[in-house]
Formats: sequence, structure tokens, C-alpha cells
Amino acid sequence: MAIVLAACASTAPAVESESASVQVATQWHAPHPHGGRVDDLRQWWSRFDDPLIPHLIEAAQRASPTLAQAAANMADARASSVMSGAALLPSLDIAASATRGRSELAAPVGSVSSLGLETAWELDLFGANRAGLAAAEARLASSQAGWHDARVSVAADVATRYADLRACEAHFQQAQIDAASRVRTSRLTGLAAAGGIRSPATADLARASAAQGEVAVEERKARCDLLIKALVALTAQDEPSLRNELAAKTAQLPQPAGFSVNAVPAMVLAQRPDIHAAALSVAAASFDSTQAKAQRWPRIALAGSIGATRGSSLGVSTDGTVWSVGPVAITFPVFDGGMRRADAQAAKVRYESATTLYAARLRTAIQEVEGALVTLESTARRSESASVAVDGFERSYRAAATSYDVGAASLFDLEDARRSVVSAQSTLIDLRRERLLAWVSLYRAMGGGWSPEADDHPAGHPGPAAAPMPGKLPRVGELTGPRHARL
Repeated sequence: MAIVLAACASTAPAVESESASVQVATQWHAPHPHGGRVDDLRQWWSRFDDPLIPHLIEAAQRASPTLAQAAANMADARASSVMSGAALLPSLDIAASATRGRSELAAPVGSVSSLGLETAWELDLFGANRAGLAAAEARLASSQAGWHDARVSVAADVATRYADLRACEAHFQQAQIDAASRVRTSRLTGLAAAGGIRSPATADLARASAAQGEVAVEERKARCDLLIKALVALTAQDEPSLRNELAAKTAQLPQPAGFSVNAVPAMVLAQRPDIHAAALSVAAASFDSTQAKAQRWPRIALAGSIGATRGSSLGVSTDGTVWSVGPVAITFPVFDGGMRRADAQAAKVRYESATTLYAARLRTAIQEVEGALVTLESTARRSESASVAVDGFERSYRAAATSYDVGAASLFDLEDARRSVVSAQSTLIDLRRERLLAWVSLYRAMGGGWSPEADDHPAGHPGPAAAPMPGKLPRVGELTGPRHARL
């Protein structure tokens, strides 16, 4: 009977046969960045013209609580996978016991000792335990992909803060130059007013303008200090040391090495770790549903033991071997108040929810890639015009300053020209920052160069299985298939 039941237990667990279809665009509907090239994004940060960026990213990843939590999640998922696998195997225990005493009032004192093996095995006749193991393995792979996704997010967060800091420093330098110019104008106007050439009201306006320039300088300085402290918090670096390292390229926005997007959306999305994790969550939910259904059927378990026993009483000892096979326990669910049925229904709803979440993440991923591409195209087109505007407003301001010095222009004309040039310079700095952040957003949206075959996983954590091709929501059986895509 045991042999027959064991043969029946080899039937593979059933999985959800229904799978929602998710339509993914067959081509990009956004312009590709000009001058880009196909690069390995895993080395993209090292191709910046600022070597401090990869150093800060590495430090942030070592100190990141998000990555630490992701590693802990992997450890929990691995333990759950081991426990689920153990449920399919027989258990084997060593049991040892010794007693000495009198069992009855008139009986002599005796001793009994035993040493043996005890085993138990539940025959997974309807596939509940195997479905549980498959779900645990899917969650383990999903947690590994989540760890990679956390790495990409940490790198993008550090790069974003770094770009904000360099842009802030550029604004600070411009504010200092502008404030110095305002002070010079205020000093000259004060001298002219003292000599009767300018009116006192004009001198008051010049002093007010100089004070306003100092306010702008202090405001920019405070913003830059806050951004440095944000980098300190992200990277766990010593602030004085970090400030010394940052001083080498003050106010210089880093220039990344461009890369192009020359693959169809489905292939690009296949290398995003969050998409891979969402697909594996669909698989885990499907196996959970299968397990919940299987638990509504009977359970069969076998038990057995073998061991050596020694007993002694009144100087007489008896040795021997004892063994037993059984019982064969069959448990038939009869009435549980609807608990198992409710669990099966809830598991099915969780599966449907996972498919909806997977489809939504696909759509969001495409939006993120195309949004970054649109921003790159827009900033490229605006850059030339912004540079021309800065050059023109600077010439206009110099002309207005010369005219003001010789009395041919009013202070109002000078301040209007000053506001125009300051605004144009700020716009150009913000435009360069926006373009850099668009490259960072594209890096994040492309999965940071991760692929299911990548081996850059933490020590002791093997890389996840290959990702599905997300043109359609894959069936569970396809989630560990060999199909994948690289940038």
C-alpha cells in the first residue's frame, strides 16, 4: 500500500490555468536620446567624469537600511523554502530514554533503557506540499530580484542628491557674483548720491538691492548645506571628509556617458528586477492557490520506528530490538466551518490581485522609460536656446551697467537687466540638472543594467532565475523558463 501511495504522490501539482493577458507596446513612442550608445549599465557610473559618484554609491549601498532589509527578506525566504522542501521528505529522529523505578507496590525495582530511530512521512498525494515548495522558491527568487531593485534605487537616489548639490553650488556661485555686483553698484550709487549726482532715493534702492543679493546668497548656502547633510545620511560618510572630497569639483555638474534604448519595450522590461519580482509573485500566488485547494482533500501519513531496548530487574537483564511500521493515518476533512473553502477563495483572489499588480507595473515601467526619453529630448532642444539667452542677457547687462555708470541709464534699467541675466543663468543651471536627472531616471527605468543572469548578488545569495518576457502575463510554468533579454 505504501508503494502504491508513493507512486501516486509523484503527480505534479496543478497550477492556475487562467492568466490575464497584458498588452505591452511593440515599439517606443518617444524619441531616443541623441548621441547615445549601447553600454553596460552596470559600469555606467564609472563612466561619469566625476569619480566621486561611484564611490558615494558604493558607500550608500553598504550603509543602506533598505538593502539590509532586502537581505534579511532573502534570508527569511530561503528559510521558508528549506522548510517547504523538508515537508516533502521523511523526518528522522533519534530517540533515547532511560527509566528506573517500581511500576507496582509489590514489584521489584527495575531499569529500562532504549535507543532508536523514529520516522514519519506525509504522502503528498494531492500536491499541497509541492505547491508550497514551488511558492516558497518563487518568493525566494522574488526577494533576490527585490535586493537588486533596492541597489538600483539607492544608486539613483545618491546620484539625484549629488546632482541637486552640484546645481545648488552653481546657483550659489552665481548668487555670489550677483551679490558682489549689487554691492559694487550700491557703493558707486552712494558716492554719486553724496556728490549730488544721484538722488538719495536711488541710493536707498541700490542698498536694498545689495541686501536682497546677500539674502539670496545665504539662502543658497543653506540649501547646499542641507544637501550635503542628506548625502552624509545616505552614505554614512564623515561630513568633514566628504566636504573635502566635494571641494574638488565644486559647482560642476557631472557629465554621464550616454546610452541608447534600442530594444522593444518587452525586452527592456524583462531586465527590470521589480518586473521580474512581480512576475514571480504571480507564480507564488498561483501555487498558494493550488496548495489551498489541495488542503481540502484527505491527508495520508506513515510512521515507523526501530530501536534497541534493554531492561533489568532483580539482576536479570533482557536485550532486544523493537520496531514498528505504522500507523498509516488518513485524515478526511469533514467539517471545519468553511475555513478551508474560505482560504482557497482568498488565495484565488490574491492570485488575481498579483496579476493586476504585475500588469500595472508593466504599464508604469513603460511610462517611466518614455518619460525619461521625452525629458532628454526636451532638454537637448532647450539647451542651445538657453545658452543663447544667457549670452544675450549678459551682454545686455554689461551694456546697461556701462550706461548706468556714465549716467545714461537709470538704476531701474540696470536692475531689470540684472534680473534678466540672473533668471537666464538660473534657467541654464536648472536645465543641465534636469537633463542629468533624466539620465538617472532612465538608468532606474532600465533596471540599472540588471539581468536575470547577472551574478552580482550578495555573498551566499545565488542569483534569481531568468525573467519572463513581459509582452504577456506569463503562465506559471513559464516563469522559470530560459527566455530573457539584455540591453
